Amino acid sequence: MTPTPTAPVLPALAAIALLPDEPALLKGMIAELVVTLHERERDHEALRHRLDLLLRRLYGPRGERYDPAQPVLFAEPAQATDADPAATAPAADADPPASQEGTEPQPAAEAPKRRGRPHGRRQLPKDLPRVSQHHELPEAARLCPCCGVPRIDIGTDRSDQLDYRPASLFVVRHLIHKYACPHCLSSPAPAPAPAVPTSAENPAMPEPPPQPPTRTPATADATPQPPTPAAQPSAADVPPAPSLPPVDLHPVVIAAPKPAQPIAKGLPGAGLLAHLIVSKYADHLPLYRLERIYERQGVFLPRSTLCDWLAAVAGLLRPLYALMVQLVLQSRALHTDDTPVKMQEWPSHLLTTARLWVYLGDAAHPYNVFDFTTTRQRDGPQQFLVGYQGYLHADAFSGYDCLYLPEPLLGQAGIVEVACNAHARRKFYEARSSDAVGSHQALGYYHQLYELERSAQRLDFSESQRLQMRHDLALPILKQFQEWLERQRRQALPKSPLGEAVGYALNNWSALVRYTEAGFLSIDNNAAEREMKRIAIGRKNWLFVGSPQGGQTAAVLFSFTSTCARLGVEPWAYLQDVLTRLPGLPASQLGELLPDRWQVARQAQPTAPGENPPPAASHS
Repeated sequence: MTPTPTAPVLPALAAIALLPDEPALLKGMIAELVVTLHERERDHEALRHRLDLLLRRLYGPRGERYDPAQPVLFAEPAQATDADPAATAPAADADPPASQEGTEPQPAAEAPKRRGRPHGRRQLPKDLPRVSQHHELPEAARLCPCCGVPRIDIGTDRSDQLDYRPASLFVVRHLIHKYACPHCLSSPAPAPAPAVPTSAENPAMPEPPPQPPTRTPATADATPQPPTPAAQPSAADVPPAPSLPPVDLHPVVIAAPKPAQPIAKGLPGAGLLAHLIVSKYADHLPLYRLERIYERQGVFLPRSTLCDWLAAVAGLLRPLYALMVQLVLQSRALHTDDTPVKMQEWPSHLLTTARLWVYLGDAAHPYNVFDFTTTRQRDGPQQFLVGYQGYLHADAFSGYDCLYLPEPLLGQAGIVEVACNAHARRKFYEARSSDAVGSHQALGYYHQLYELERSAQRLDFSESQRLQMRHDLALPILKQFQEWLERQRRQALPKSPLGEAVGYALNNWSALVRYTEAGFLSIDNNAAEREMKRIAIGRKNWLFVGSPQGGQTAAVLFSFTSTCARLGVEPWAYLQDVLTRLPGLPASQLGELLPDRWQVARQAQPTAPGENPPPAASHS
């Protein structure tokens, strides 16, 4: 008599019946289930540890009571889990279990090795300055104890040590030299010419006789002209003025021109302004901390002054920023995203929510440009992307919908939407607790799609190879995934987590699969999502922007620090050189200061013997 299955077994049997038959999809589901199981085990261990501490505090001995809010200095060793091979591996001399005797050991499947960070001491960058310190013996210590002859130097042992010199302020004193001709200084100055008095200045001088009115030849249409009441004397009646000596138009004293400064008649130099930009918009230091840092070095610079300097530098860099925006809009595909920032209203000082938008160009236009708007309305991306023709990677924000509409008057398709599969996958990931089988099956499909993209990146596929791979391998998986989504729409509740995830995927399906149309498109919008972390980290430090002008300043300066990070350019070296050369630079030479072109020009500069190469790349 077979036992009747218990109640917990029935849902498991029903779930097994729902599993797919494709081996590749099952492998993807298993991989996602293993990840979910490890995360659940980790959360379970953390909760059990906190529960043990709480019970010990309530019911344990008074001397051992412990506050769970206090961090543990030496944490207790965690119990052995399946991830610990030492805890699960049998002893070397232990007998095998009876059920396994006589069976051949099955080889374990080798997991793909992930690239880890290299261990050990790395090579020091070659562009760092080297300071040599020679350690020599005194003359008395060089004498040989056997024969008394001084020992000779036969070589040196070299070892490199990395040291640090604190950054410091310094004063640049501009001495403008003036030059004069000694001959002209020693010669007497010419006497001024005597002035010729007029009748108005000298009443005793007789008035010139009145002149009769001039007559023109009579014509058919000529009309008689009335005589002028007071005629001026002719040139023949005015006595000639005395001859004057020639005037020397060249100045006696000349001075060397002072180079144009980033802030005209301002205190800060290009290096200080570059340090200020990098500290706030790359290292996320608010201005009040920079005020204290400068004060420790003996110079008091109030944060209001630092804020004015940043606004002035953003105005100086705005033509170069506008050129970056113009080049970004020539990309075949753009990535965009937005994030909220707090803005202080004036004069109420209340905080409202504004937005910072990022637009990432393609490989031919490698610039990250930011834009600032006071609201999240569609006017922001609509004004920024005016005239753009190409693909746009973005999320399903409704403010982008007006951009994707065709333009019937011009006969152009406008902007083509490319949705983010990472957003769609995340909704299935969040539905694991409510429907484990359905959500993990969807994650299994995404596991196959992302594994194809990782393989193409690892093998360094070209655009044509990547497009062919997507047509041959990704499109069949997407077709099966769409059929599965249609079945789930009829079965899942619309308001359940799985139903909402299915509805999101099907509503945006045409945009989610558009990445298979071209090899240069991406499967998701994670590139723009990662750039938003730059704003999120800084937002925790400087908290808000003081005005709309402050938001525009942040957008301009974030564009340069983010682009330098994308290209691997050392931001201080770039900004210091740009702020030195930009004032007074002709508009035709503005393109030389773009970060990618500046990097190529700096790397191509010849290095003199004994001179360190220019710091073009960041080693952080």
